[in-house]
Amino acid sequence: MAAFEPESELERRLAEDSTLAEGLAWGEPRSGHPEGNVGAHVRTLLETIDGWGEQEPRRSELRFLAIVHDALKYRVRGWLPRTGENHHAMRARRLAERYTSDERLLAAVELHDRPYAIWRYTRRGSSRERRRLDELVRRLPDLPLFMRFVELDGSTEGKKPEPIDWLRDELRRRAALG
Repeated sequence: MAAFEPESELERRLAEDSTLAEGLAWGEPRSGHPEGNVGAHVRTLLETIDGWGEQEPRRSELRFLAIVHDALKYRVRGWLPRTGENHHAMRARRLAERYTSDERLLAAVELHDRPYAIWRYTRRGSSRERRRLDELVRRLPDLPLFMRFVELDGSTEGKKPEPIDWLRDELRRRAALG
């Protein structure tokens, strides 16, 4: 079963990309992704977008993000630190750059796992947490799009709601302060 049925010229081009196809076929059930391969995760996200009733252009933007965001996990070198160019999200950004120059989309792909990392690896309320979140927000040209995608990616079975709730609360608190 194909991971997605193309709905636009951009998606048709993505569907023909052998690197993307290989990435969508990669994976098996694991923590955070009990659905199995990346393509199964993408199918679930696309079904959720349909269920949400997103309107254009947001619907197409979210579809693009869903299709490419985890597609380069298979290219991560396990013996190297999973940072910079060896992080799956940065590799996905490089793939996405072949299809768009829209920094809103590119930043969302690259940074989509950053809120979880901040939530997991920093102490709540610490100055380090605030700095890392400040840095993340500064890098995002479209915070509402990013937040919607983080909510989408975190909506699947096997994902914890706590990191998304934390991010939503932190962003609300920041908006209230200023």
